[in-house]
Formats: sequence, structure tokens, C-alpha cells
Amino acid sequence: MTPAPDPKITAEIVKAHGLKPEEYERFVKLLGRAPSFTELGICSAMWNEHCSYKSSKKWLRTLPTKGPRVIQGPGENAGVVDVGDGQAIVFKMESHNHPSFIEPYQGSATGVGGILRDVFTMGARPIAALNALRFGAPDHPKTRHLVSGVVAGIGGYGNSFGVPTIGGEVNFHGRYNGNILVNAMAVGLADTDKIFYSKARGVGLPVVYLGAKTGRDGIHGATMASAEFAGDAEDKRPTVQVGDPFTEKCLLEACLELMASGAVIAIQDMGAAGLTSSAVEMGAKGDLGIELDLDKVPCREEAMTAYEMMLSESQERMLMVLDPAKEKEAEAIFHKWGLDFAIVGKTTDTLRFVIRHQGEVKADLPIKQMGDEAPEYDRHWIEPPKLPVVRAADVPAPKDLRAAILKIVGSPDMSSRRWVWEQYDHLIQSNTAQIPGGDAGVIRIGPNKAIAATTDVTPRYVEADPFEGGKQAVAECWRNLVAVGATPIAITDNLNFGNPERPEIMGQFVMAVRGIGEACRALNFPVVSGNVSLYNETMGQAILPTPAIGGIGLLDDLSKMTTLALKQPGDVILLIGGHGSHLGQSIYLREVLGREEGAPPPVDLAAERCHGNFVRDLINARQATAVHDVSDGGLGLALIEMGLASGLGARLDPLDHVQLFAEDQSRYVVTCATSAVAAILGKAAKAGIDAMRIGEVTADARLIIGGAASISLGELRGIHEGWFPAYMAGEL
Repeated sequence: MTPAPDPKITAEIVKAHGLKPEEYERFVKLLGRAPSFTELGICSAMWNEHCSYKSSKKWLRTLPTKGPRVIQGPGENAGVVDVGDGQAIVFKMESHNHPSFIEPYQGSATGVGGILRDVFTMGARPIAALNALRFGAPDHPKTRHLVSGVVAGIGGYGNSFGVPTIGGEVNFHGRYNGNILVNAMAVGLADTDKIFYSKARGVGLPVVYLGAKTGRDGIHGATMASAEFAGDAEDKRPTVQVGDPFTEKCLLEACLELMASGAVIAIQDMGAAGLTSSAVEMGAKGDLGIELDLDKVPCREEAMTAYEMMLSESQERMLMVLDPAKEKEAEAIFHKWGLDFAIVGKTTDTLRFVIRHQGEVKADLPIKQMGDEAPEYDRHWIEPPKLPVVRAADVPAPKDLRAAILKIVGSPDMSSRRWVWEQYDHLIQSNTAQIPGGDAGVIRIGPNKAIAATTDVTPRYVEADPFEGGKQAVAECWRNLVAVGATPIAITDNLNFGNPERPEIMGQFVMAVRGIGEACRALNFPVVSGNVSLYNETMGQAILPTPAIGGIGLLDDLSKMTTLALKQPGDVILLIGGHGSHLGQSIYLREVLGREEGAPPPVDLAAERCHGNFVRDLINARQATAVHDVSDGGLGLALIEMGLASGLGARLDPLDHVQLFAEDQSRYVVTCATSAVAAILGKAAKAGIDAMRIGEVTADARLIIGGAASISLGELRGIHEGWFPAYMAGEL
């Protein structure tokens, strides 16, 4: 069959490709002629928001990206940090929001597949996966379907591929009704002297296509991800990729074997924009041209056009620059694993991106201007107005404290996520030292050495104050790593926002990035990789600004790892960081009083660092028997989670509703033996840290708060773990 002829380029076709009239004019001027249809497709792929970061580059450059452990910061497939003993951790987080709303199973599955490829493209074997998920209101007609499909897709791909999913977040809010968020994170382990990069080197070297065959799935996926929805999501179903985790597993093993052979000069995952972005990025980074012969591309469908092949986002594919002396050895490795291996082009010294198909030149473009010199915007932005602080004195106590606690514990955002994470294999590879449900997941990387990982953000805080909310997302990530005994090393981010062409949305983005940057600098917590996902809105309704933070920490001595579970009756409960007083944007305010208002809790980064280092010192000295950070729901929810994780109860000193539910930052609940209390409180006083005894652990499986409330753990557990299964069964 002969491919269909190219259509004539019209203003409507240009608009359908996501290019503004002025961008198309710039492209025509750059070429000095009208583009071919394939060239238009390539331009639309490389100059869209998803691939070019044209609205965010200016602000991303302000983030701290260097540190003593950083081997590779942003700009590669994933970030790389040194964890000692010749080992490196490779990690990154990516979004697959739009595809997951359109087709939740394949959208989320291929999100997992894509981020795993980003990690093993660098030469690392994936050792852990995490995710951060946001869905619409539970009573929205699509929410249950989307939750079911997304969770099944993440589990289906990760479990089949063979990587443990060790942590994540799941939250609900009406602002995600028309645009859910599916952010996937992957963590890999590599040798520090065996990291592979995407920068092409050498002229006249073979460019090799690796992996699965190319089909028509995912065409315009990157362009679709760079535009808001307009009520036509169902029509975009063909832009969603289809994944095969078993092929991906073979691709992993083949790539690692090929890398060990010394054949790989440069390698790039075919992710968003497929063959186009992988080839352009490799050439542009290396200041080289690339020539491709599409007649050599393995296709699984007949009569594919050059345009379709260049924009397909079929999964499980790689592009590589190969040492020609190792060609036969490389081909044999891939054929052994049942994968395609085809030399489809070569590197040149022309700085041109040339595409040939069936004897015709379908594209001849300047590669640098398509890649690392794509358009960049300094968009107009407006700083969001500050919301007034909600005074604790103006927040009434609940009429029934016991009922208020039960309502919060069984609310959609605070209930147990067990229904979700039990669908993920979190034990495969047999290195999981701490499963989901705690502050951070932990994976062994040596006999007594481990990595902790977590994902965190509180979107309602970011909406109320993007600067403080950005700081808080980093701070909570840092606290969660500290709480398991890890030394925080570095972060990846996934910055999910609405339409950047709206100044108020761009203002949210700018201020959140400033907050993230300030927190990272204060905590020595550099950003080594990440993703920006803009245009997350439908019919003019933007999502809550959601800059998800994925953090990595190191445990040099796994035997010192802590968990949030209470350990033994008689242990004393300490509060590090003092009683809170901030109820603005709190779960109590929203769930019990029905009010979403006020400024979020401010983040004192000096206190955050001081308190975190103090708690980690207690852990390293083996003085802390259990640790949990105080976050959503305040002190009350932290203590309930600690009790439910252990089956032990707690008897607390009298606490009012403000002390129980305030969400002030920089705080931890720590338990210790009675014999250690005086030393810990003395050390805290010397360091100027507000620390106090607030209760004790009991064998009686009840939470007792002074004389105000007494609730059995059985009742708390039934409500806490009951919401999700009942909701997914359609009983709520």
C-alpha cells in the first residue's frame, strides 16, 4: 500500500497542531519556505509546551541543581546522585495526566512505562516506583471509573514489569473533575562509572532503532498534553499510547546487556513525540546533525506515512548511537530478546535533521532550533493575593470531639489508601524494607544500606499561597525522609498547573517555583530532574496548582530505620516542634466545619532543618522508638495513624481542638523509653527546640484524649479502612 498524500497546510491545520500564528510565522521564516506536512508535525511536537518547556524554562533555571552528591542534574532522561560505595541512584517523576483522563488504564500504564524507560536509559536497573494521583470529587460521575482504571493500569504495568511500587499519594477535589493528575516516579540503581547519556558523539556513526515496532498509537500525544481540554476528551482517545510491560522488561534486559558490551555511545528513550524528540534531542545536545531513513523503521501497520512514523508514540522503543565495530554483537543481543534492531540513520556534521522516506526528503530542518533552541516565553504573571490568616480563636471547637475525629479519619482524603496499594506489588525483587502506609518507602541497596523515597504536595496550601505551598511541599518531603531515619539527598518535581497564558495561573507557577527553590536551598536538597505539566484545565476550570515533589534519602545503616508504628506500652510520646495554632486550610476546618479558607501554615525553613536534624540524631542514637511527621489532620491524625500501624493505644494529656488539629509545620511525634526522656528534652532545650511530653503508649487499644474523648482502635480502623472499599464498591 502507498501512504496517503500529505494534506495542504492551512490555517486550520496549523491551529490543530497547537501552533500559534506567530509561532508558525517564525517557523516559516526559519526555513525560508513553506514547511512540508511532516516538517509541520515535527515543529508542533518539538515546540509544544510538553517538549520545549517554553513557558517554564526561565523559572526552572532559578532552582538549585548542584550538590556534593549530584552526578547529573536536569537536562537528561533522569537525575543521578552518588550514594557511596560506587553506587548511584537514578530517578525522575513524569506526568501522564491528559492520557489518563481519556483512557485511565493505558494512560496510567504507559506513564509508568515511560518513567521506567527514563531511568534504565541512563544505565540503571529500576528498583522502585511511586506515584502521586489526584482525582475529582468522589461524587462526580466519572471519578470512580477513573480511580479504578488508573490504579489497575499502574499495578498492571509495574507488577508485570517487576518493579515494587513503594509509595505515593491519592487525593480528591472537585477541581480535578475534568482533569485528573497521574504523576509517576521511578528510582533506579547504577554504578557511578556506568551512567549513559543522550548526547550524540561522533560523525558518520549509525543511529539505531531498538525495541518494539512503530504503530499509529499516540500520534499527537505530546501536542494533546500541551493543550487544555474543551469537553472533547473522548475524541482524543487515539492519541493515547498502548503499553506492553513484558516487552518493556525485555527491552530493559537487552539495553543493560548492550550497555555492558561497550556498544552504546548515546541512548535516548522514545517518549513524548517519539522518534522526533529522541533524534532531535540526541543531535542537538551533541551539536550534530541526524539523517533518518524511514524505510528502515520497523512498523506494525501498513502504509504508514513519514508524518505518522515521526509522531507515533508507540511504547517500548529506544534510539541509540552505536559503536559501528559492535554492530553485529548489538544486533544479536536484541534479537535474542525478541526485539527489533534496525539501523535507521547516521550522525552528520551538518546540524540538519533530514528525514527520507520512499526516495523523497520529507523533512530538512535546522536541528538546534528544533531542539535546545526552541522558542522561550517570559509570560506575564500576577502575584496571587495573600489570604487572611484564620485566627484560632475564630475557629469553634466541635460540639462532639469524638464525632469530629471519626469524621476526619473516614473522610476521602484522610482514609486509608490500603485498597490502592494492595493492588501494587510492593515486595517484588525482595528488597523492600518499608512498604506503603508509612512516611516513606524504603528499598535495600546493600547488605545494610537503603534508599528512602516519597512523594508529597498539599495542593490546597499551594492554591491559598503558592510561595508557602511550594516551600511546604519540599519541607514535607524532607520530613517524611527524616522520619524513617534517612538523610535527604535530592528531589525530582512534577509541576502541574493550568493555562500559563492566564497571568494568574502563571503567577501561581512562578511563586510556587520560588518557594520550592528557597526550601531546596535552605535544606540542601537540590532538584536533579523533573517535569512540567501545564494546560491542566477543562472548559476554563484549572486544577488546583499541584507541584508534586519526589524525594530520595539515604540510610547508611538500615538497622536504624524507624517506622511510625508505636512499639511498646509504657513508651513516652513526645511532640517535637511544640503545639500548633494554625487552622487555616486545615483538614479540620474543611471536613468538620465545611470551610476552605485562609492562609496555609507558614514554613520556617530554619526550624524545619533544625528540628529534622534533631530527630534524625535521635534515630541514629537509637533513642527514638517510633517517629511520624505531623501534617494533614494535625497531631490528632498523626497519633491515630501511629496507633493503627501497631495496635497499641495512646493516653494523651488534655488537648483542645486547636492543639489536636492545627497543621503547623516542622513538627514530629516521637516515642521513646521512659529512661531516655530527660536526656532528649535536655538536648532539645539546649538546641532551642520546643519539645514536650504529651502522653504515653498503652496496651489498651484506645486513643484517650484527657477526659474529652476515648475511641477504640477497632472503631477507628473500621472507619479509616472502610471508606475506600465501600466507595469503590459503589456503596457510598
